[in-house]
Amino acid sequence: MLLHVIARGKIGRSPEAELFDRYAKRITWPFKHSELPEHGGKVAAPLSPVRTVLLDERGKTLPSQEFAALLGRWRDDGVRETRFLIGAADGHDKHAREEADLLLGFGAMTWPHLLARSMLAEQLWRATSILAGHPYHRSG
Repeated sequence: MLLHVIARGKIGRSPEAELFDRYAKRITWPFKHSELPEHGGKVAAPLSPVRTVLLDERGKTLPSQEFAALLGRWRDDGVRETRFLIGAADGHDKHAREEADLLLGFGAMTWPHLLARSMLAEQLWRATSILAGHPYHRSG
């Protein structure tokens, strides 16, 4: 299953970009990262079937084990692509939130978009490591 991070805005050359790249390179599943202008812009049609996950401050917070289990279930159910959308400063509109398969949050605090992108890459690496039985993830 392709893990596809789609983010509004450019990450550029920054410490956050280095952190994002560090984790993205470790993900062993097919992985893609797309950047869109703050307002507008399109990305290629998804592989089908697809699941859409919006990062949203009102989203559900999942322990890493549950997040990994969800991705594993989608993969095992034949989902070909999971898209993780990171919105612009104003977030996602009501229609996008209603259409998403999952609203995912990183807690009640507000995170900068560039840092949220890096945190997502780390969680995708962690989830794929958990599913592969890698000892990276430790509970407790």
